[in-house]
Amino acid sequence: MATPKKETVGWREVVALPELGITGIPAKIDTGARTSSLHANNIELFERDGEEVARFDLDFGEGKPFRHCEAVRVAHRTITSSNGLAQERLIVKTILAMGGQEFRAEFSLADRSDMVFPMLIGRTALRRRFLVNPGRSFLVSNRDDTKEEFL
Repeated sequence: MATPKKETVGWREVVALPELGITGIPAKIDTGARTSSLHANNIELFERDGEEVARFDLDFGEGKPFRHCEAVRVAHRTITSSNGLAQERLIVKTILAMGGQEFRAEFSLADRSDMVFPMLIGRTALRRRFLVNPGRSFLVSNRDDTKEEFL
């Protein structure tokens, strides 16, 4: 049986989080990061139907609209950021749509306000699905699909 051909993504793509109702998110593809990360503020936990749920705001700053979101809490993990500092972060799981694929992915919720991209997609989400061409951008998406609130 032949292995399915993997799509090749660039170092940046435009993606969506359909369960959260968000499209047109600019994302950095980062094979150096194990866990994907999503910019979030006002994070709180509550229980619904015996399941722990995270409520948070996706706030992209400077007068841009923000969105209240909820996602199932998966865990707390210690994540080491690019500056070498380790911090405890909440991990949630939701569907990620990228290139013609939709799949469940884990995201650490973090303050990424000082970063260029509100989302980082790490190697765990990419594994067995995509190849990465670090010299190209927008191979499975269109830069023009970025929503106004992210510009």
